[in-house]
Amino acid sequence: MGNYQIMKEAEEFYFPGNNIGVLVIHGFTGSTQSMRFLGEELANEGFTVFGPRLTGHGTTPKDMEKASYKDWIQNVEEGLKKLNETCTDIFVTGLSMGGTLTLFLAENHPDIKGIMPINAATHMPEMIKDYEKLSLVNTRFVDGIGSDIKKEGVEELAYPKTPVKSMNDLIKLSKNVRSNLSKITGPALILSSVVDHVVPPENSKEIYESISSTEKELVSLENSYHVATLDNDKEQIAKKCVEFINKINTR
Repeated sequence: MGNYQIMKEAEEFYFPGNNIGVLVIHGFTGSTQSMRFLGEELANEGFTVFGPRLTGHGTTPKDMEKASYKDWIQNVEEGLKKLNETCTDIFVTGLSMGGTLTLFLAENHPDIKGIMPINAATHMPEMIKDYEKLSLVNTRFVDGIGSDIKKEGVEELAYPKTPVKSMNDLIKLSKNVRSNLSKITGPALILSSVVDHVVPPENSKEIYESISSTEKELVSLENSYHVATLDNDKEQIAKKCVEFINKINTR
């Protein structure tokens, strides 16, 4: 990839802690900034936390355009490896496409102890329609989808423009993950904003219904939009995630 400058607050973060590892994954066109509060709250509990920067993110939309969903899968697979070096139990959480990647890892690594997808994307009919239209006219960039936040004065560090080519990568990844949801058998805490202008909340309901886990919970976030990890419910999300991890680990 190009030697693009990484934006301030978009760098990966790593907090060493105990033998419980949590991989924290940001979303499509976003950055680690959206996940840092959650990462810090998990680290305050003593967990080892890693928040990778997905390829082509936190730099420029042109950089993102060169990346593919396979790069993003590789980023989170490497994140899992990094945590496995020092941790015995791994949990994964992610926002939006980060939630999609969380589900992907759970489908392919049954040894993951538990997952916490937040407004995860598995089927986005509007984006599919938009992509089909845009790809016919060779449009390279469209307006960004960042900062869908209810709380006043909070900005997500996300791209102002979305590469059209990248939309297709998200569509492919989502399709792949959606078709394998039944492979997920481990504990799952699914967090979903009641009002979300980016990912239809029906996605979380479908995830809840399609996974094979016996232990699963669908939590509604009443007071946040899509970027719930920066919104009014961010403390509730952190608290729920901590409780979920502790509950599973005390067995």
